[in-house]
Amino acid sequence: MMDTFTTLPRITDSRETRRGVELSAGNEHVRFDFVKGDVLRIKISQQGELDATPTFAVVKDEFGTPEFTRRRTPRGVVLRTSALKVRIAFDPFHFDVFRADGSAVLRSVEGDAYRSQDGEWRVRRSKTSKDTILGLGEKTQPFNHNGRRVSMWNTDVLAPASDGSVRVHDNPDSPLNPTNDHFDPYYISINLHYHLPHNHPELAAASFIDCGYKLNYDFTDARTYEIHGEGGQLTEYVFAGPSIKQILQRYTELTGRMSPPPLWALGHHQCRWHDYEERDVNRLARTYRRKELPCDTLWLDIDYMDEYRVFTWNEEKFPHHAAMLKKLKREGFRVITIIDPGVKIDPGYAVFDEGAEHGLLCKTEEGEIYVGQAWPGETAFPDFVKEEARRWWGRLNAEHVRSGLAGIWNDMNEPSTGTVPPFAMRFDRDGQNHPHERYRNQYALLMAMGTVMGLRDAMPELRTFVLSRAGFAGMQRYAANWTGDNCADWKHLAMSLPMNANLGLSGQPFVGSDIGGFLGDTSAELLVRWYQYGVFQPFVRNHLCKGQREHYPWSFGPETENHIRSALELRYKLLPYIYSAFIHSAESGEPIQRPLAYEWQDHPESVANTSEFLFGDHILVAPVITEGQTRRSLYLPGGDWQCFYSGEHIKGGQTIEVDAPHEHIPLFVRSGAIIPCIQPIQTTEGYAPETIELHVYVPERNGSTVSILHEDDGLTDDYRHGAFVRTRFKLTRQGRQLTLKAQCSGDGFREFRRRELRLIFHGANLDPRTIGNQGESFTRTFTL
Repeated sequence: MMDTFTTLPRITDSRETRRGVELSAGNEHVRFDFVKGDVLRIKISQQGELDATPTFAVVKDEFGTPEFTRRRTPRGVVLRTSALKVRIAFDPFHFDVFRADGSAVLRSVEGDAYRSQDGEWRVRRSKTSKDTILGLGEKTQPFNHNGRRVSMWNTDVLAPASDGSVRVHDNPDSPLNPTNDHFDPYYISINLHYHLPHNHPELAAASFIDCGYKLNYDFTDARTYEIHGEGGQLTEYVFAGPSIKQILQRYTELTGRMSPPPLWALGHHQCRWHDYEERDVNRLARTYRRKELPCDTLWLDIDYMDEYRVFTWNEEKFPHHAAMLKKLKREGFRVITIIDPGVKIDPGYAVFDEGAEHGLLCKTEEGEIYVGQAWPGETAFPDFVKEEARRWWGRLNAEHVRSGLAGIWNDMNEPSTGTVPPFAMRFDRDGQNHPHERYRNQYALLMAMGTVMGLRDAMPELRTFVLSRAGFAGMQRYAANWTGDNCADWKHLAMSLPMNANLGLSGQPFVGSDIGGFLGDTSAELLVRWYQYGVFQPFVRNHLCKGQREHYPWSFGPETENHIRSALELRYKLLPYIYSAFIHSAESGEPIQRPLAYEWQDHPESVANTSEFLFGDHILVAPVITEGQTRRSLYLPGGDWQCFYSGEHIKGGQTIEVDAPHEHIPLFVRSGAIIPCIQPIQTTEGYAPETIELHVYVPERNGSTVSILHEDDGLTDDYRHGAFVRTRFKLTRQGRQLTLKAQCSGDGFREFRRRELRLIFHGANLDPRTIGNQGESFTRTFTL
C-alpha cells in the first residue's frame, strides 16, 4: 500500500516565546517549549491550529519559567537550558535533543521526523535493535517492547470485536487471541515510553504523547521506531532523565499522583460474579471470620442490581441492603458494588429519563441518543466529556453510597458497547461535536473524575476508593486499576508481573490482577501460588466469573486454605510497611510494585528480569509462576540481601538457586532495612496498634540504610494538615556497633495508640528489645 503521508514544508519563520520557540511551516506551526529545564514539550498544529488542551491527562505543565538561550544557525535554531540542548533543522524539518553532557535524549529521522495525511500523523525516531523500551501502561508480555508493535486503544478484551478487529479463539498462539499472554491492545492506554540505550542503559529518556486518539507504536525496525497517531495533534513531552526515577517523578508532576487510599483498601478483597442474595453475603462474611481468614472488603457484581439498571438494588434479593451494610461494617467488612456506564434505555427509569431530558447522554452525529448493547440490553452512555454529565454522575454515585457502601467499582468503561460498533457515539465539548475516537481512551478517566466528585460530596470527611478497569494517563489521580478479565492459567499469572510493572512505570501505582484468574477453573496449586504472589500486589482481590469452579480460599480443602491463610496473614502483618509505601508513592509518584529495572537500570540482568520485583523500598519478591515448581533460580541485584525468613546474608549481583516450598515463595530484604509490622489481624476496622514490631535486618558490612514508618488515621485527609506521626529510621553499622536513630515528625493524631516498639533482629545474635515509645525521636546503640 502506497504511503501518502507528506512531510512538513520547509520552516520559513521562527519567533521566540516565553518558554522556547515557535516555527512556521506553510500554514502549520511547530512549538518547542521547556516545561522544566529537563522537560521539553513539542506541539505541531493541524490546519494551522494548536490544541491547548488535547486531553484531560495533564494537570500542570508550567513550573516557573526555566532559563534558556536561543541561537540561530545556518540550518536552523538551537535552544539550551542547563540540562538540555535542542537542535532544530529547518529544511528538511527534524530535530535532536541532547543532555548538557552531549548524550542523546531523542533523535528524529531526517526527512521522516514528522509526516501527516488527512488528520493522521507519523513520527520516526532512532533506536537500535538491542535497546530497551519500557512503559506504555497495561501491556502483556514481553516487558521490553523493542521488536514489537503495540496499539493504544482501550479494548474490552473478551468482548466481541465491535471495533472492527478480528478476534481469534481457536489458535492459542495468535496475538489476536484475547486469552493468550501477548494479546494487544488491552483495557488501559498510557502513552508514556522509556528508551534505554543498549550501550548506556543508565541514560534513560522518555516520551509522553498527550493525545487521546488511537496511537500505534512500531518498534520492529532494527534502527528506528515509528509512532502513528490516527487523529488529533502531536503534543509530546520529552524527559531527559537520565534515571527512570527522575523521569517518573517529572511525569507524575505533569499528570498528577495517587491520593492516599483508605487503609482498608490495602487489605484483602473478596469478589465473585455470582447471583448472591442477602443471606449469601452474610454467610460469606461469617465464613471468613469463622475461618480466621483476613478480609476487609466484599464486592457485589452486576447481579445485585434490578435488571442491570445502574444505581439500583434488586429488592427481592436484597430487601434490607442498608441494614446488611451496617451489620457487615460492624463485623469489619466494607462493601463495594459495581457501576457500569451503560444506562438501560427504559422510559420511566429515573436515571435514563434524567440523562435524556438534560442532554447528558452521548448522541450520534444526527443528534439522536447513541444506542449500544450491554448488560441491560439496549444501552445509552453518559457523555462524560461534558462537565455537567460528570457532576450528574457524581451525584448519582453519592446517593448510591449513602446507603453504606464504601467505594465504587467502575467496569465496562472502555466503553464496552457489545456487538454494536462504538464509532457512532459522539462527544460534546464546549458545544462542539467530537468523534468517538478522540475521547474513547479518556472515557474511563472522565467517568472516574465524576465518580470521585460524587464520593467526596457524599463522604467529605473520608478518603475515596474507586477501582476502574479501563484508564488513561492521569487515572492515578482518581482510581486504582486492575488488569481486567484474566484467565485461570499459569501464563496469566506470569504475565501479570510485567503488566503491573509497566503500569507502575506509567504513573499508576495502585494495581493488581484478579487472584486465581477470572475466567476458567483454577487448581489448588495455582490458587495458592497466585495468593502468595498476590499479597505483594498493591491491590489484592480474589475474583471469579460466573459458571466457573469456586475458588474461595477454602474451596480446595484445609491444606490449601492454610497456605492461603499464611499468605494473607503476612499481608496484614506487613500493613505498616505497605501503608508507608503507599504514602511515599502518593508523595513521590514512585511505584509500589517495582520492576528491578526501576532501581538497577544499568544492570542488564535486572532490566531483563520480569519474574521478580521490589515491593516498596526493601522487599524483593520472587513469585513461583511455573506449575509444580518447588525450587527456583533468581537474580539478586547489586547490594547485600537477607532471606526474609532466616535472616541469612547473601551478596547481591548474582543468580542463586533457592527453595520454593508450597508453604511460601522466596522473599529477600535489603540488608540494613527495618520492616515495620504488626501481629496479624482479621480486618483493619478499628486499626490502632499499641505495638509495632521493627524487624531489623542487621547488615554484615559498615554503612547506613534509611527506612520509613508513616502512621495516621488511615481514613481521612487530616494527615495533610499535620495529623500524622512519621518516623525516619536510620540504621548504621560501624564495626561491631549498631546504631538505630529514629527521627519523628508530625503533630500526632487522635487515634494514635502506639505505646511501644519491639525490635526483632535478623542476621545477628541479638535478643529482641522493647522500647517504650509514643512517637518520640530516639537513638539506641547495640553491640554485635
